[in-house]
Amino acid sequence: KGEGHVEGEKIENPDTGLYYDEYLRQVIDVLETDKHFREKLQTADIEEIKSGKLSRELDLVSHHVRTRLDELKRQEVARLRMLIKAKMDSVQDTGIDHQALLKQFEHLNHQNPDTFEPKDLDMLIKAVSAK
Repeated sequence: KGEGHVEGEKIENPDTGLYYDEYLRQVIDVLETDKHFREKLQTADIEEIKSGKLSRELDLVSHHVRTRLDELKRQEVARLRMLIKAKMDSVQDTGIDHQALLKQFEHLNHQNPDTFEPKDLDMLIKAVSAK
């Protein structure tokens, strides 16, 4: 983490190369606006984060943060659907199950496209950790 930086200073993180990099950054930015979650994130070790223990803290964030996370998830699901549609259009294939295609995106819970839940944070962390 950026040692020697001024409190509140924005640190540019390098591109992770993940196809959901922008979504990941937006989720982190929103979560860091919640004081309680930011403190938990700063004191958590890597194993607590990877194990999903940190994801349970999502239930304690403010309503405003949860609303913003829900909005981000809906935008990401819409983006993924657009990618799937573009892929389908490019190969002119019909009869493809959108839900089956969404399953290949392991960074969010595709069965619940409307709200950001602890499972979503856990899946996002695990997807990033696996790369």
